[in-house]
Amino acid sequence: MKHVHLIPALVAVAAALPAHAAAPYTVVSPDHRTRIELTAADGKLEYTVIRDGVTVIAQSPLGLGTTEGALDGTTLRVTGVENKTVDETWRPVAGKASSVADRYSQVELQLAGKDKPVKVNLVARAYDDGVAFRYVLPRQQVADLGINGEATRFDFPADYRCWGFNPGRFDSSHEGEFDPVPASTIRPHHTFDAPLVCKTGNKKTTFAIAEADKRGYAGAYYSGRGDGGLGVAVVLAPHYDGDVQVQGPAVRATLADAPLATPWRVVMVADTPGGLTQSSLIATLGSPSTIADTSWIKPGKASWDWWNGWAVDMPGAGVNTATYKAYTDFAASLGLDYILIDEGWYEGSSEKPLPSNPLKPIPAMDMQAIIKYAKQKNIGVWVWLQWKQLDRQMDDAFALYESWGIKGVKVDFMDRTDQDMVDFYHKILSKAAKHHLMVDLHGAYPPDGLTRTYPNYMTQEGVMGAEYNKWSARVTATHNVTLPFTRMILGPIDYTPGGFRSIAAKDFMGQRRNVKPFVQTTRGQAVAMYVVYDSPFGMVADSPDAYRNADGTWADGATFIGAVPTTWDETRVLDGDIGQYIVTARRKGNTWYIGAMTNESARTVDLPLDFLAPGANYSAAILEDGMDRNHLAARNARVTGKSRLKLKLAGSGGAVVTLTQASQ
Repeated sequence: MKHVHLIPALVAVAAALPAHAAAPYTVVSPDHRTRIELTAADGKLEYTVIRDGVTVIAQSPLGLGTTEGALDGTTLRVTGVENKTVDETWRPVAGKASSVADRYSQVELQLAGKDKPVKVNLVARAYDDGVAFRYVLPRQQVADLGINGEATRFDFPADYRCWGFNPGRFDSSHEGEFDPVPASTIRPHHTFDAPLVCKTGNKKTTFAIAEADKRGYAGAYYSGRGDGGLGVAVVLAPHYDGDVQVQGPAVRATLADAPLATPWRVVMVADTPGGLTQSSLIATLGSPSTIADTSWIKPGKASWDWWNGWAVDMPGAGVNTATYKAYTDFAASLGLDYILIDEGWYEGSSEKPLPSNPLKPIPAMDMQAIIKYAKQKNIGVWVWLQWKQLDRQMDDAFALYESWGIKGVKVDFMDRTDQDMVDFYHKILSKAAKHHLMVDLHGAYPPDGLTRTYPNYMTQEGVMGAEYNKWSARVTATHNVTLPFTRMILGPIDYTPGGFRSIAAKDFMGQRRNVKPFVQTTRGQAVAMYVVYDSPFGMVADSPDAYRNADGTWADGATFIGAVPTTWDETRVLDGDIGQYIVTARRKGNTWYIGAMTNESARTVDLPLDFLAPGANYSAAILEDGMDRNHLAARNARVTGKSRLKLKLAGSGGAVVTLTQASQ
C-alpha cells in the first residue's frame, strides 16, 4: 500500500527572498516527535535536528566542495521548494521483519548557483526513527565534476557520551571495538566508522550518525571539527589507483551523462539504545529492489571450515572432497541448509606461487561430486573468493558457478570505501543476481541499505567477529554486547558465531589456537547470538565434533542452533544497554525466540511477556547457563502474555527461550 501526497513546487526568484528571511523549512516526522529544520538564507545553508522539543544536532553547515567551487550557502540560492509525504510498506526478502513501514515527510529545496549555473537539490526527510538528507546534482551541462569533500557537519549542543570505532585509516577491513568516547575527545585526525552512537542525556534519547544508499560516491568517515567545537564532520574516503591512495577529488562524476546523488546522511533516533537496534531505517533508505523474482533466495545456516581449521574427525582432513562430504553430513544431521567452502579450493587463491584461477578447482577438490553429494542431502554449497581474483573474470566465474549449482559466494578482502569500491559492490551484487547467486561480503565497509536494493545480499562482515578468538583476546563479552547497539544497527553482521569451546578469560591467551579455537564466553552466550545477531546467512563455526558429546548425543544447545531461524517476521529489543547486556525477542510465524546476553557481570533479567498474542497459551523451553561454561541448564514453563519470565545469566553468559503457542 502506497500513499504519496505532493505539494506542487513553489518557484520564486532570489529577489523575492529578502536577505532577512531566515525562517527554516521544517520537516516533521509522522509521529510529530522528530523534525529537521533547514535554513537557506543570509549566506547560510544549515540544518538542525530536534526531538521532543530538544535539540539533538545543533545548527550545522551543509555544502559540497567541488572542482566548480564551493556549493553552499554563500554560492547557492533557493529557486523552488517541493514537499511530499509518503506512507507505504516494503517487504524484505530476509531480515529482522517481514514488513517494514516506509513513512516520512520530505522537503526538497531546489538550489542554483548565484554566479555559476550549477544546480543542486537538497532533499530532507523525517521518519519516526530518524532524519536523513542528501544532495542531488541533477543532470546538467557541466564539465566533469569532482567532489573534493563536504561541508556537512553534525554539531553537538553538549558533550555527549558516544561509542565509536576509529580505524585510523581509509584502507581497513572495518573490524574493531566500538569504544566509549566523550564527544569532546574526538579529534580532527580521527576517522570514525559508521555508526557513531551517542546518548544525549535527555530522557535517555540515543542517536546514531550513519549513511545510506551509496552509489557512484565515496564512503564517509567522521572526524572531529577543525574549529575544536563539539560534533563531527564528514570526511570522504580518498580516491585510489589500484591499492595506492592518490591526490585529487574523492568523487568523479559527469553530470551531462547522469545525475549524482550523495548517500543519505542519517541521524537515527530512539528513546533507548535498543530502539536503534530494532530500527530498519538504514535498509529502508536503500533504493528499492532491483530483483523481480526472489524465489531462489533462501536464507539459512551453514557449516563452515575455516574457523575450526578444517577439523572434521577423519584422516586427511583438509581442503579436499572427502572433507566437504563430511561437513555436508554434519550439516544435514543438524538440520542446516548449507556448507561454506572457504579459502584454498581453487588454484592460486593466495596467488603464491601461481596466479589465481577461480574457474579451476585444485586437483583435490571434485566440485561437481561435492555439489552432487550435498544436493542429495538437501544441502546447498557456497564458495569463498578473493575480490580481485574474482573481478578479473567475474562473468565467466558466475556463469560457471550457476551451471555447477552453487548457491552463493563469500567475497573477501575489499578493504576500502572509495568510489571505485562502492561501484564494485553494486557490480558484484547485480551480476550475482543475474546468475541466481546469493552474496556474503567479507572484509567489507559498514552496511548502507543494500540489503533492500539487492535482496540476494545476505550478510556482511565489517565487524570484529569470532575469528579474532584465534589470535587475540579482544572478543570479550563486553564487545559482544556492544555490537547490537552499534555496528548491527546498520545491517546484518557476519560475526560467525557457534564457538562451543569456552575457557575463562584469565586462561585464554595461554590456550588460544587456530584449530578448534576457544572463546571467552559461555555456552549460553554462544546460542543466544543466533537470536540476538542479525544474519540471514548464519555460520555454525565450530568443528562438527564440538556439537556432540562423547557418546554421540547432541551437546547442550546444538539442536537449538539447528532449529533457530535466520530471518524474522518481527523483532523487539526488550531490555539492555550498550556494553552491558541485551535481551531480544524475535517472532517467526506464531513462535517467539528470546536471546539474552550479558557482559562480564552476572545478572538476572526479569521480562514481561506482554508481546505475546493476547489470550494465547505458550510453552516456554528455556536454556540458561549451566553447571559450567560449557553446559546449559534446561527447564520448561507455561506462560501467557500476562506472565513474567526471569533468566539467570552467568558472567559473560546468556540464555535463550523458545515460546511455542499451544494449539487451541
